[in-house]
Formats: sequence, C-alpha cells, structure tokens
Amino acid sequence: MDSIVNRLTEIEDAASAIVQHADEQKEALDKEFDEKKKIFDAELEKKTQSRIDAIRNDLEKDTSRLLDSQNGFSDAAIDALQREYDERHTEYAREILKHITEV
Repeated sequence: MDSIVNRLTEIEDAASAIVQHADEQKEALDKEFDEKKKIFDAELEKKTQSRIDAIRNDLEKDTSRLLDSQNGFSDAAIDALQREYDERHTEYAREILKHITEV
C-alpha cells in the first residue's frame, strides 16, 4: 500500500513539475509575443506616419500648384481688363455720360 501511495506521490510531483514548466514556457512565450507585438506596432506606426507624411506633401504640392495656376489666371484676367480699360476708357466714359443724360 505504501508503494502505491509513494508511486501516486511521485506521479503527482511529476505532473506538478510538468505544469510548472508549462507555465514557465507560457510566460516566456507571452513575453516574446509582447515584444514582437511592440516591435510590429512600432514599425507599422512608423510606416503609417511615413505614408501620411508623403500623402500630405503631395497634397500640399498639388494645392500649391493649383493656387499658382489660379493666381496666374487671375493676373491674366486683371491684365486683360486693364488693357481693355486703357484702350476703351474714353468710350466707356461717353456711354456712361450718354446714359446719364438720357434719363
């Protein structure tokens, strides 16, 4: 009977050692996974921020180009109106005077 109890005690001790070893391995794997996850998250954040910066720069360039283009069109329109005024201001003044005096 003592041998059966001793054998059961040995089995229980072995099982406890196996469970303890498994817990230690699980803890080590959890730490390793957490480290890999942190590294992955940091790399992903870096890549994402880099892509966002690139998109932002492209948008700023496009916006700047568009504004420059619109400024060029505005300047051209103002120049055209100024030339027309310079060429026809006397005619415009006569027409305005004519409309005022007709009323």
